[in-house]
Amino acid sequence: MSVLSRRSWWQPLSHTDYLASSWFPGLTGVRALAAVAVVFFHYGGPIVDRLQGWIAVQLFFVLSGFLITTLALREEGRTGRISLRDFYLRRVFRILPVYFLLLALTTLAVTLAGSYESSRLADAMPYYLVFGNELVDFNTPYPTSWSLGVEEKFYLVWPALLVLTSFARSGKTALRLLFGASAVLGVVLFALPLAPSHTWASLSVHYCSLVIGCLLGLALHHRRGFALIRPLTSPAVATVLGCGFVVLQFSVGPLAKALGGHWQFVVPVYAAGSALLLVAVVSPGPVRWLLSSRPMTFVGDRSYALYLAQTAAAGVSGWLLPSGLAKAAVTTAVALIFACALRRWVEQPAIAYGRKLVDRSRPAAAPVEATAGAAT
Repeated sequence: MSVLSRRSWWQPLSHTDYLASSWFPGLTGVRALAAVAVVFFHYGGPIVDRLQGWIAVQLFFVLSGFLITTLALREEGRTGRISLRDFYLRRVFRILPVYFLLLALTTLAVTLAGSYESSRLADAMPYYLVFGNELVDFNTPYPTSWSLGVEEKFYLVWPALLVLTSFARSGKTALRLLFGASAVLGVVLFALPLAPSHTWASLSVHYCSLVIGCLLGLALHHRRGFALIRPLTSPAVATVLGCGFVVLQFSVGPLAKALGGHWQFVVPVYAAGSALLLVAVVSPGPVRWLLSSRPMTFVGDRSYALYLAQTAAAGVSGWLLPSGLAKAAVTTAVALIFACALRRWVEQPAIAYGRKLVDRSRPAAAPVEATAGAAT
């Protein structure tokens, strides 16, 4: 990283430069942080409890909402429309091959072990086949897939809403912001009070994180919204935001206690902090530099498969180690090995085929911008 002059430390990002950036490698590093934090939460034992890695899934959700919205708005600005067909083709070939392959391998493993029924994978299978994963309220050998159920439902609603509002003769941005803000307020003011005792209300909190990411994408894309956020994009302020997020991560436990001990109430606060982290990541400065480093992007590029393969990896590390830092580190390393194989032999070929189908449908169109950290 080049040394920043004193003046450049306070020079915020321009809207033109933001729109001209078709690649945000630091967002890939964010995915790496989230995936590793979740693995360490699951297998690190009490020593990593203060890290509260479970909530890093919300960072995935905020990032997903931001990227889906940003890509859609840029497509709309470039071509005058948002193609739902192209969106779903990209999502299908990005998500489904790895998801169903790991589900099949998990099913094969527990069947050979004679525990298909006793592990309750049989009970969960109808949900897993239609992405109702988050509705499974018991443990199975494929537990981390619950977040895919949340995201798939989001993919059915938000892109369609963007397309519908695109037909408005005026004020489509205001409409989109209104829908998004109403969803967040609805969760915070009406669902959250019911969340501890109502499953549907608890599940709605995850969509709050996704929509907060969408609102950030809308705000940064449009000049007036960007002008409000622009003071946060100088390297100095972005560095403060990055440090603030670290403090927030270690404050999740005390914050949950202060809010009555219910994790649901912490999620909107954490999601808002995650959105500010994303502002820091797309801005110039040390935060972007760190999260764009080669080790971070290497793990981030494989974070989806790493996240889904962690249970299988723990089956390997569990033979050798009890819960603790060593087991968490070994599980992460084994899951990363699995993820490297899946990326090379499954993810990349499937993604390339999906892009080929998209390009075939619009041969005269300009290439789709390659935004790093594509949502899981």
